[in-house]
Amino acid sequence: MVRLGVNIDHVATLRQARGAKYPDPVTAAGMVELAGADGIVAHLREDRRHMQDRDIRLLREVIQTQLNLEMAATEEMVRIALSVKPDVVTLVPEKREELTTEGGLDVVKQLKILSPIVARLQAGGIGVSLFVDPRRDQIKASKGAGANAIEIHTGRYCHAKASQGIEAEYRQIIDAVQEASSQNLRIAAGHGLHYHNIQRIVDIQEVEELNIGHSIVARSVFVGLDQAIREMLALIK
Repeated sequence: MVRLGVNIDHVATLRQARGAKYPDPVTAAGMVELAGADGIVAHLREDRRHMQDRDIRLLREVIQTQLNLEMAATEEMVRIALSVKPDVVTLVPEKREELTTEGGLDVVKQLKILSPIVARLQAGGIGVSLFVDPRRDQIKASKGAGANAIEIHTGRYCHAKASQGIEAEYRQIIDAVQEASSQNLRIAAGHGLHYHNIQRIVDIQEVEELNIGHSIVARSVFVGLDQAIREMLALIK
């Protein structure tokens, strides 16, 4: 059965917009768990535009499910992860000028940088996933870096317009999943997924986890967070 990890960054985005103490992403995480989600995802960006260091520490103390910390492959973030001890670290690319993560890690080019970081995190008892585009060379490089898992970047599939483009992106995802499965990597998928496009991703047998944030938080504005989670779970499970 496919697991649902809920990214709570956008709750923190709303808080940071006014520099207020609310809405609290840690409170949101508790509600996400009570609604039945399987894990919490939080991205501690270098510019701290939404989640803050204190949020991550509190999440580690209070949540009962899996904590997946998304972060850049930097020395600062590695030190934070080794201190906080999330269940999983997902290494992602990061540019300060981007609105959100625009693509996957280039593991092929950064293999020599990423491999020792993966090893350090694993030595600290933390599982490591790499966020990559659906390309066989990136999947093979992820295995070479020693990762436990990969998360396939679904953004281009989700944002494709014409049916021909959608099918081409979907075939790339299927191809990447097959490669990851042959490499014995655990497989997650995320980015751009929402209530109207997840079904074909859910139907890919090898995909174990979907990590979704923006669409759920956006839906919660109208129906509440609990209902938004339950509606997504109903589609997934």
